[in-house]
Amino acid sequence: MFARDLDLVDALRADAVISLEAHMSGVRRLTQYAAQLVWIGGKFPIDIGVEFTWYPSLGFNTQRPVSESNLRFELANVLFNLAALFSQLALSLNRSTSDGLKNASNYFCQAAGVLEYLKADIVPEMRTRPPEDMDTMTLESLEHLMLAQAQECSWSMAVKNGYKDALIAKLSAKVSDFYDQAAESGTRSDTVSTDWIHHMSAKHHHFAAAAQYRAACDCLERRKYGEEVARLRDSIVCVTEGLKESKWISKIVVGDLNGLKLKVTEDLKRAEKDNDMIYLLPVPPKSELRPLDRAAMAAAKKPSEIAEPSLLLGENKQFGPPLFARLVPYSVHIAASIYADRRDRIVNTNVADELEALTDKVRDLLQSLNLPGSLQALEKPLGVPPSVVSHAEEIRQQGGIHRLRRSIRDVDTLKENDIQAFKEGISLLQAEASEDERARMKYGTDRWIRPISQQDAHSLYARVNEIDGYLSSAASSDELVKNKLEDYKGVLKVYEGTGRDLENYVPSSRKQSMSPKVEQEASQLRTILNEINRLESRRRRKVGSLKEKAKADDINSVLLAEATRLEKEFPLHKIEAVQFEDLFEKRLQQRYDDDLIMVADEREDQEHLVTQLRQANDAFSNATRGEVFSKDREQALQRLESGYLKFKEIMSNLESARKFYNDLAKIVNLFRDECQQYRYQRRMEAGQMESDLSNAVSNLNLSQTSSLQDQKERESLRSQYNAKAPTTEPLTAPMPTRVHGPPPPAASVWSPDMGIKFGGPAPVPPPTSVGIHNPMYPSTRNGGWSPSKGVQFG
Repeated sequence: MFARDLDLVDALRADAVISLEAHMSGVRRLTQYAAQLVWIGGKFPIDIGVEFTWYPSLGFNTQRPVSESNLRFELANVLFNLAALFSQLALSLNRSTSDGLKNASNYFCQAAGVLEYLKADIVPEMRTRPPEDMDTMTLESLEHLMLAQAQECSWSMAVKNGYKDALIAKLSAKVSDFYDQAAESGTRSDTVSTDWIHHMSAKHHHFAAAAQYRAACDCLERRKYGEEVARLRDSIVCVTEGLKESKWISKIVVGDLNGLKLKVTEDLKRAEKDNDMIYLLPVPPKSELRPLDRAAMAAAKKPSEIAEPSLLLGENKQFGPPLFARLVPYSVHIAASIYADRRDRIVNTNVADELEALTDKVRDLLQSLNLPGSLQALEKPLGVPPSVVSHAEEIRQQGGIHRLRRSIRDVDTLKENDIQAFKEGISLLQAEASEDERARMKYGTDRWIRPISQQDAHSLYARVNEIDGYLSSAASSDELVKNKLEDYKGVLKVYEGTGRDLENYVPSSRKQSMSPKVEQEASQLRTILNEINRLESRRRRKVGSLKEKAKADDINSVLLAEATRLEKEFPLHKIEAVQFEDLFEKRLQQRYDDDLIMVADEREDQEHLVTQLRQANDAFSNATRGEVFSKDREQALQRLESGYLKFKEIMSNLESARKFYNDLAKIVNLFRDECQQYRYQRRMEAGQMESDLSNAVSNLNLSQTSSLQDQKERESLRSQYNAKAPTTEPLTAPMPTRVHGPPPPAASVWSPDMGIKFGGPAPVPPPTSVGIHNPMYPSTRNGGWSPSKGVQFG
């Protein structure tokens, strides 16, 4: 029935997986597959039972595949690739033009929007630990990185169009903020590499310096010469901080920083000289400088294909018809189960159990009053009363003690099977924990970094205590039932015997005439006892009829109609079981409110009947006071009545126990299977970790010599860099040069190993003969630089 839909899903996934080229066709493939996944998520449970395998694009385990039987895991990876593709589209544009910068900024904002949606809506719904490159800190770092590059495009456009220094300073400050937030989140992530963090930190200081420089230019224009000097000094401090990252960042960024430092240093010398000799204005300390305002031009923008996927699904629409449209949504199955539970709770707990409790109260009262034994002894002093004979016949037909003991053995067998499955599950957990502990002791906690079993499988270990509580409570109830049988087995054996055995058990008394008063009170008491018997029979019929009505109460067709209505009225909303609450309440009220009212009426009728019973019994006792009756016969008849009631009670208890252990079998078998699956997954994970650790150890000796040499070289360079420069005259920063010719083409194929890459240099115009052209600072010719041209980002 759904073979075509399954084929289409396979085709969509195949197209999405190979969509690595920076082209809008790849965006369409990814968004189409994502839209179908969102739709399918309402039809199937999240743990669909199909393994989805992906490779992380960040971190230290990019060569290790990760597999999850989770629809949200699949959707999360598709959206992660979509964000990466948007960033690649931005990098592929010609950012030397206004249109190119505008479109690049839009793509970066869409990448940030996808990452924000992934972090806020998709990953929290996975119900499992997210992949290492999709934890909160990593996604936040990537989101801010995308926003930083989008804001940087706006800054470049402002510089290119010659906007005022005050506005460019605001744009620069916001770029610096975004890079700072990206670096801060990256340091708290386990997967963002240190190279990226150094780059983002350098860019943060770079644009902080550029912002102060532009603010200083604005101060010069407004004749605030003292503040100009202060901001130029702060700019020097910021650019110096950025240069501390020189050993870990690209030469292009280092060239930008050195060029900016050279220009700021020259302007600072000029500004200090002019202020000292001409203007004589006080230079405020940094603490007194007004913080720069921000102008945010970049914001996370969720693509419409992701924000409203349902609008694009349908006949003759962009993404085609939704798959599995005729499949009943999984939420409908959940809703039907919820309704069945509530219906059964009303029938069994609120009605049947309440009526049974009322009946038990009447029986306890009759037993405490020695009824009907005292009345039977008087009415029929010889032989066995007909009611006792009918009880004996009923017990024999149902199997008597042998039936009870056979049922107890069956219950014990079910219990042992459940306990065995439960113990197998516990043994699997214990074996896995022992294996993990041995590996942890072998490799050490520094290298064996996965969580311990009790933390990783917290839900499984919590269910151990839960199931153990069920078994303990059930064992107490089973023991109570067995004690009941032992207490009344003598009476039940009498019932199982012949009519002669009953006559021998019930002693006869001499027949004597009753006075009119005694006969009148006995008749009144017998009438009330017969009314009680009719009350019990009526209740049994009502409960049986109610259970038949509940069995025929099928809500599936109503739920399907309601689900269809919700899909049409709210196409953007995922159908949840909670949306059927009003339907449940209305249907349950219509069908079962009368039964709940019936229980209240039965309670009221019983209270009235009990009052009459007490009055009639008191009158009967007063009338028979002084009369001589056989107490032995009365007690024997009362024991037989109590034995019959206990037989019915034990039968009901054993039926409940059988149902309980059958239901528990599903729980413990599922628990055992999940424990077995968990142990298998952890073994596979452990094997992969051991393989990685073995490879790392084998490669250690090969790389040890070169690593030590590299460390010495880094320490040597660091000591040279940290040496203080002469204070008389600042060192002249070298001017960066570039190879003539067209810029290198953007990567056309993306793979998970490449990650999300930063923007490369903008196209460089051919140099002129006037002098060296630094594309970061467009007007640096013959040592001169025009503030109106701004600071451009490479």
